[in-house]
Amino acid sequence: MSFSVPLNQNLEIAQNHQFYSKYGKVSEVVGLIIKASGLKVFVGEICEVLVEKDGRVALTEVVGFVKNTVLLMPLDDLEGIGPGCIVKQTGKTLQVSVGDELLGHTLDGLGRPFDSEHMDFDKEVDYPVMQISPNPFKRQPIERIMSTGIRAIDGMLTVGEGQRIGIFAGSGVGKSTLLGMIAKYCQADVVVVGLIGERGREVREFIEKDLGEGYKKSVVVCATSDMPPLVRLKGAHTATAIAEYFRDQGKKVVLMMDSITRFAMAQREIGLSIGEPPTTKGYTPSVFAELPKLLERSGMSDKGSITAFYTVLVDGDDMNEPIADAVRGILDGHIILSRKIASKNHYPAIDVLNSLSRLMKQLITPEQYKDASSLRENLSAYDEAKDLVDIGAYKKGSNAITDYAIKVHHPIEAFLKQQVTEYSLFEDTISKLHNLFNESSVINERR
Repeated sequence: MSFSVPLNQNLEIAQNHQFYSKYGKVSEVVGLIIKASGLKVFVGEICEVLVEKDGRVALTEVVGFVKNTVLLMPLDDLEGIGPGCIVKQTGKTLQVSVGDELLGHTLDGLGRPFDSEHMDFDKEVDYPVMQISPNPFKRQPIERIMSTGIRAIDGMLTVGEGQRIGIFAGSGVGKSTLLGMIAKYCQADVVVVGLIGERGREVREFIEKDLGEGYKKSVVVCATSDMPPLVRLKGAHTATAIAEYFRDQGKKVVLMMDSITRFAMAQREIGLSIGEPPTTKGYTPSVFAELPKLLERSGMSDKGSITAFYTVLVDGDDMNEPIADAVRGILDGHIILSRKIASKNHYPAIDVLNSLSRLMKQLITPEQYKDASSLRENLSAYDEAKDLVDIGAYKKGSNAITDYAIKVHHPIEAFLKQQVTEYSLFEDTISKLHNLFNESSVINERR
């Protein structure tokens, strides 16, 4: 008897081949948790639940254990799952198909395209959704400026390539519109947008109105508010994984996530479901452990860069609420949008005095830093005297600093205002900022 393959090699193949499949059974469903027994799995593993009612397969993920009972969280609809349903372990974690074919398309929270008929999956590769952050010693220094096309940011809150910035605001102050402007005007090769926990009707509006032509170089990951909490959580990691893939190709990537607060809320739902004790405002300890794991994945690496903008939906416009405070301590700067400024029809409603870019000073020239400092000082002086000016109680000549701040206030306001369709080159922004005070000084001397 002859073998095309040597006998010892056949034996080795047979030893490494698994001739059987392992299954478990659903024992209980409580709230968002599916309890199963008979499985030998690990945390983060994807399991398939066969729904006997309609024969579909529901994806779940292992989120914990209670003695010999496995706790699963659904990545699909819970409807139809009950005691006795068969559970199959896959031995794999969640992965997303990545490639250049993703550009100009929208995916769900698990990386599945909404318009799959227009995509060629053969050209894509699988990429793990959960990754560790780059080694600190392999991160390149942030030395280049990332132009956003927005005067208030480029001139006063200059962002570096690979920097991570938080955009803090209440609801309806203009976060999504600001992200759309950055996506259209930023000097990036690829833009990845993560819409986490947002309203379903806003997805198409954001793509068509806010992104516009920028959609061609963008990948949108959408996990709307009606999706299971684990899908919303994974949506943030999926968007980050796609950005990491393009970064590993040596590209300049911009990652925008709206919002990190909804990510935290999804983790809170999961934590409470598996029995974690609530802490401040009901947030579980795992929320504050997961935030740095997600946020530290962006930034510089030894191959490319991810410049990240994360929006934070502050509760009651309280900039010191738990999530805002935690995120502000992790990121490299924060842009605060003010409802008071927005109510004056001032867009973008950026509160320059309370916003900060931690890397601005090391990126810009001494001349720009001097001009930006002058703008801040005059804006602050005007704010202190504004109440007196409004009621007519301030007399000209009482304070030279206040007099000058009043004179340059309208030019400053004009510089900080910008239409949604208006694009400002970085060089033009710096020139206007410099001329702002030179022209004002000349006017002051003549008077």
